[in-house]
Amino acid sequence: MRCSAGYKKITGVYIGCVLIFLLLFPVVGHIGVTYCYAADPEQEQQKIKESILSEFEYGEIDDSLQSLFPEKRIIFKEVISEILTGNLKASAKLLSEFVREQMFYLLQTGKKNLIHILLIAMIAAFMNQFAGTLQNRQVASVGFYMIYMLLAALTVAAFDVVLKWVESGIRNITAFMGVFYPVYFLAVAVAKGSVTGVAFYNLVLFLIYAVEIIIGNVLLPMVRVYMIIRILNFLGPEDTLEKLSEFLEIVIRWTLKTALACVIGANLIQGMISPAIDTVKRSTVLKGAEAIPGIGNLLGGMTEVALGTAVLVKNGIGMAGAVICIALCVIPLVQTAGTALLYKFAAAMIQPVSDERVTGCVEAVGEGCQILMQIVFTVGVLFLLTIAIVAAVTNA
Repeated sequence: MRCSAGYKKITGVYIGCVLIFLLLFPVVGHIGVTYCYAADPEQEQQKIKESILSEFEYGEIDDSLQSLFPEKRIIFKEVISEILTGNLKASAKLLSEFVREQMFYLLQTGKKNLIHILLIAMIAAFMNQFAGTLQNRQVASVGFYMIYMLLAALTVAAFDVVLKWVESGIRNITAFMGVFYPVYFLAVAVAKGSVTGVAFYNLVLFLIYAVEIIIGNVLLPMVRVYMIIRILNFLGPEDTLEKLSEFLEIVIRWTLKTALACVIGANLIQGMISPAIDTVKRSTVLKGAEAIPGIGNLLGGMTEVALGTAVLVKNGIGMAGAVICIALCVIPLVQTAGTALLYKFAAAMIQPVSDERVTGCVEAVGEGCQILMQIVFTVGVLFLLTIAIVAAVTNA
């Protein structure tokens, strides 16, 4: 596994940091006196920061970003550098561009289908209003059902497009996290210790697998079944399938809440154990370094500065990954939210003149998109919470 091989670099990183300090802080020993010649502390910290950043391999992350955002030139190390300097304007600009692009794309792709649905809904309303003037009401009823089936086919097709957007979005999120987490937890291992890095990395591997299996292969197909049941429920004069659709909705929402609670609990429990083990190990090393006669205090101070800089780099890498994760979540969220609003608005427009079954059919698309929004939001929160909890428990 690439991550386990990466952990072999940790010892080299530590040794490199010590050598850098010895070069930057030459010590001349005299009897009872130690002279230390140091440059500007901020410059030295910047050199240490750049040295630690250069130890990580960003090739796979950059390749993933190139495939996920082919029209953007996103270099992961540049994103980290901007965040470490406190400049978040580029990240905010990136997110705003994604929102504008997805809204424009949504209007371009969904406008034609929505117009067809509204025209069919108006025809169904016309036939429903004037059915009493026809001598054979059975003919009018058959005509209404034919129009409703055409409307149902259009709404299912529109929902399938949104479902594909969500599937692609979740797949992109898990693909990026699969190449981001090895680098992030290698930084965690450098800043805090290998026990914490390995423990949390095993946890997120299970998280990625669970997202792909539970959400990708179970919940998303269940949402499509829910959508079809909702549409078929309005085919008859009575709500014969309403309880079944409510049951599926409860199962989906409860599964998402349970997954969120389990991931938070597992991260918190892991955060209580592994960092404490690494803290004890680090304290032992620091005390041993400080006990060296003559240069003990200097080595202890240098080690503290190196570890503090490693924590800063670790948080910068985590923040950069969180920004990319949010950008990947924004794409399907904007698409599903925009579609839900469009079809909710369409249902509100046709309700005064159309049959309630037609209105319910159009509104079902908006309700299905709301469930898809919750799925995407939960997936994003699962990964973001993992980054946030790991950053919080490894800062000390």
